[in-house]
Amino acid sequence: MTRKLLTGNGAAAWGARLADVDYVPAFPITPQTEIIEQLGAWIDGGEMPARMVTLESEHSMVTAAGAAAATGVRVFTATSSQGLLYAMEMLYTVAGWRAPFVLVNVSRGLAAPITLEADHNDVLAARDSGFLQLHCATCQEVLDSVLLAYRLSEHPRVRLPALVNLDGFTLSFTREPVELPEPEVARSFLPPFDPESIRFRASAPVSQAVAVLGGGPYSYFRYEIHRAAEQAIAAFDEVAADFERATGRRHAAVETHRMDDAEIAFVMMGSYATKAVDAVDRLRESGMRVGLVRPRLVRPWPAAALREALAGVHGVAVVDQNLSMGKGGVLHTELASALYGVPDPPVLASFVGGLGGRDIAPAEFFQMASVTREAATTGQAPEPRLLYTESELRALRKLQGIALAERHETAPGAEGGAA
Repeated sequence: MTRKLLTGNGAAAWGARLADVDYVPAFPITPQTEIIEQLGAWIDGGEMPARMVTLESEHSMVTAAGAAAATGVRVFTATSSQGLLYAMEMLYTVAGWRAPFVLVNVSRGLAAPITLEADHNDVLAARDSGFLQLHCATCQEVLDSVLLAYRLSEHPRVRLPALVNLDGFTLSFTREPVELPEPEVARSFLPPFDPESIRFRASAPVSQAVAVLGGGPYSYFRYEIHRAAEQAIAAFDEVAADFERATGRRHAAVETHRMDDAEIAFVMMGSYATKAVDAVDRLRESGMRVGLVRPRLVRPWPAAALREALAGVHGVAVVDQNLSMGKGGVLHTELASALYGVPDPPVLASFVGGLGGRDIAPAEFFQMASVTREAATTGQAPEPRLLYTESELRALRKLQGIALAERHETAPGAEGGAA
C-alpha cells in the first residue's frame, strides 16, 4: 500500500490507472481537465498502456465511450457541469446499449448565472438516465469508488454504465492523503473486463440495439434496464465486501455516523457531509443526540438501507446541495418517498444550501438541528428553507442598489442562520 498526497482529480486518474483501462475518450472542461491531463501524461510517458483520443465535444466523447465499451474494452472518461448536460442525450443512449464503463463527473453549478464552484444539479439531472451513481465525500473515496464502479458496472447482473461524482474545487483541487492499493491488489479485486457476449468480431456480427421499437417492446426493454439497476443494490454489497477484503476499507451504500441512539439526523451527500460529521460531534458535546446518514449510492436508490438507518429517529434535517425549480431539494423528495408508509415516520425538515459552492457554516448546522428538533416535538414539518444569512441578504441588496427591507423575514439569530 502506497500513500500519496492527491487531489480529487488525481485520485480519479489513479483509479482509472489502477483499473487498467484500455481507452480514454476525452474533452476538457473546468474543473475536470486535470484528470485527463494526468492520464495523458502517463500514457505519453509509457506508464499506462491505454489509448487516449480527444473528441470535439462531450456528446462525441460519451458516444465513443459507449461504442468502445460495446466492443469489449474497459473505458474511462470524465466531464463536469455543462459538459455533462451536453452529453445528456448520449447518457440515455449508452445506458440503453447496456455498455459498462465509468464516467467521473466533477460537479459544478449550472448556468445561468455562471459559477465555477460545486453543487449537485448537474449530476442529479442524470439520475433517470440509467447510469449508476456513486457520490464521494473524500479524495480516498474518489479512488476507491472508481474501482468499485467498474466492478459494479461490469457485474453480470448489472451491465450498466456508472457515474462517480466528486465536488468541484472542494475535492477536485484539494489534496488529501490517499492510500493506493498495489497494482496486483487492484487487479485481484478488479480482474480484466470479461465482455461475455458483447465482444466485437467482424466475422460474427451481433446487433446490440434496435433503432425503432413499438410501445410494447420498448416498455419491456426500458423495464429491463430498471431491473438491472435494481440488481446493483445487492451487487454493491457483494462488491464492497470484496473490496474490504482486498484493501481493508469498507464502503457501504449508506454511510452513518453516530446513529446508534440518535433522535435527530442530518441526511446529505457529497463532500459537505464531512462538515456535518464535525457538526454532529460538536452537537453531541452539547448534549444533543444527533447523527448523520449519507447515501453513497444514489442510483439505484438504497431505500431499504435508508429506512434502516433512520429507524427510531424523530426528526431529519435533509440538506440538499441542489434545487429542483418549483419543487425543492431532490434528496428531500427522494427520502420522503423512501419513508412513505413507514410506521411513525420522522418529521422531515428541508434545507437547501451550498449552491454554487456557498459554504455551510457550523452555526447553520446547529440551527438546522434546533429547527428539526422543534419540528419533531410539534410533529409539524417546517417550510423548506434556503441557508442564507442576514448579512448575505444585506450585501446582495446593496449590490442590487436596494436597501434590505426591515420587514423581510430572516431566520432567528445572526450569522449562520437559515433564512
